[in-house]
This record gives sequence, structure tokens and C-alpha cells, in this order.
Amino acid sequence: MNKVIIASAGAGKSTFVVSEALKAVTSGKRILITTFTEACRDEINVKIIKENGCVPPNLYVITWFSFLIKHWIKPYQGCLFDYDVKGMLLCSSKSGVKPYKVAGRPIYWGEKDFRQHYFSSDFKLYSDKMAKLSLRCDEKSSGKVIARLASCFDEIYVDEVQDLAGYDLEILQTLFRSPIKITLVGDPRQATYSTVNTEKNAKYKKAAIVNFFDDKAAGVTVDDKMLNENFRCFHEINDFANKLYPAFAPSASNVREISGHDGVFLLPEKLLSHYLETYTPVQLRWDKRRTVDERYPVFTFGTSKGLTFERVIIFPTEPMLKWFQDNSAALTNDSRAKLYVGLTRPVKSVAIVFNGGAAFNSNGIKIYTSG
Repeated sequence: MNKVIIASAGAGKSTFVVSEALKAVTSGKRILITTFTEACRDEINVKIIKENGCVPPNLYVITWFSFLIKHWIKPYQGCLFDYDVKGMLLCSSKSGVKPYKVAGRPIYWGEKDFRQHYFSSDFKLYSDKMAKLSLRCDEKSSGKVIARLASCFDEIYVDEVQDLAGYDLEILQTLFRSPIKITLVGDPRQATYSTVNTEKNAKYKKAAIVNFFDDKAAGVTVDDKMLNENFRCFHEINDFANKLYPAFAPSASNVREISGHDGVFLLPEKLLSHYLETYTPVQLRWDKRRTVDERYPVFTFGTSKGLTFERVIIFPTEPMLKWFQDNSAALTNDSRAKLYVGLTRPVKSVAIVFNGGAAFNSNGIKIYTSG
């Protein structure tokens, strides 16, 4: 049975995928693991080697884009076009724009203008059209893409499934109808990246992806309990992070006091230097515009995803700061996901930097004092 496993932060998601995949290859099955980023791919390979000593010959780990190019497009692209693909053009916005505007608005090539719709002028495939072209290859070849995949792999694991969007979700539906056993693992609360920016399945982007499986994905079960224990964070941190997504099943943590300075704190900016010197935390910020103390490690919220630190300080954006004072305050999907990632990186403590006076509402959060 195909399965979607909704994992909480710190639950050992990638470790679970590696463990299950190694069990399967031991029994002679051919396994593919695919994930969105190269960093996640490398992390999985490291875990496999640590667990098994090497990557078994019948276990393959590739990125999502490589999966689409190698196994969907390349084998049957001749059904649609006869020119060489010169690589991929990574797109952060909608691709295939025409060289003129109408009433000041951009106009895009439609699918009838095949080459301009899918490819740049130097024949690089637009990244936001890759899944769509993959589906067209399967349709035009009368299902030979899926038939070939089924002859290559018995099971496919998709890690970080929350990063998929648009036509990628149609790819998943097609896989669900195949003979291949499909297991998807991810945490919609950590949807800080996205494969594409498209109107297709837009209502299922990021944290809302779980609704896609409830609404459309026949033949798949959703499990939000198997990987729901946070083994990383001190329990107060875990419980606080749960407040960002009250509609999700709350994760649990049995990590208790371990250092004498544990939990969630508000950090007055005037004590920032003292705090850094005392606890040497990792600094997390939205982007490089926020100045930090360069003597201490620093990451953006997005680049910290998947990492674990002993302690963290967060430089919140203004909307985040409002949310700390009132948990019903509005946050964009992106801000909510990045804040969740930031809050769930540390083992022992997280301190939120603020510059408020007596009027600042601490909302029950402990305020750090140097004494």
C-alpha cells in the first residue's frame, strides 16, 4: 500500500527512509530514494554509508529533478521532440515569457508553441516545466515511462515531499497508480523550498500539501503518528513550536532539562553580546540584511533546515515578533514555515532577540536576564 508519512521536526525522517530502504535491498528489491535538494541527497548517502558501509548496488539516491530527467524525459523524449536538451534552467518565476508585453503585463508562450513553452533559446529545459514535460512523455509514449520505471524499481521513497508542488503532484498521482510501492515522507510545516512556482495545484503548496493527499490521492494512506516524536528538542521548545501549526497533530518530546538553561527565552537586544559570549549559540536570520556578530556561526532560516545545534538565537522579522506576542497574529506561509524550522533546530535553548520596552508583551515567554 502506498503511504504518506507526515513527520515532525527531529523525528529522524531521513534515518527512517534509509533504514527502510536498506531492509528492502537486503531482500533483493530494487530501491530508489529521491529528494529535492542536493544537500538532502548527500545527507542520505552519508547515512547509508554510516549504516551499511557502502551504498548497495540496488539502491539509488538522486535528486527529484534528476529523477524526472533520467527516468521520465530522456528515455522517451523522441515521442515529443528531436533536438538535444542542453541542461536545465532553474526558474524562480514563471518561465516562457514572450519578448513583448501587452498593457504592461508579460505574455507567455502556450504549449502549442512547444519549443518556446518548455525551453530557453539555448535549449535548456525550464525547471518549472520539467514535471509537466515528464507527464507529456508518459502520455505520448502510451505509458511506457511508467512501465520502464516499474521494470527498474520495486519501491520508490520520496523524501522532503513537502517541497513538491504544481505538476510534481500529478507525477505522484501517476506513481500511485503504478505497480511500484511508493512511500512519501516529509513535514509540511518545514516547506521552505518549492520545486516550482505555478498555478497548477496552487492550493496544495507547502503546508497545504497534506490536503492534496486527502482530496485527490486514491490508493494512498496518510500516517501522521509513526514519526511524531521529536528526539531533538527540549520539550518546552517542541511544545512552543507546535503552536505555529495548531491544525496538525502536535509532536511530542520527552527531552527533559539537560543543562540548567533550557527552553524558550526572550532576549533583550542590549544583552545580546553577553548571551553570545555565555552560550555561543548559532544565529538564525531571514537574510543577510540583518546584521549579526560575525564571530559566531550564522545561518538563514532556510539554510538551517535539516541541521541540529545545541543552542540558537533567532533574529525575528517584524511579523514574527508580533506572533511571539500574540500567537493569533498573521504570518505568511513562508514566514510560518521558516520560523518553525528555526525554532526546531536547537537541542537545549532558543532565544528570540527583541528590542521592546515595558510595553512588550512577553506572552508568557521567559525573559532572559544576565543575573
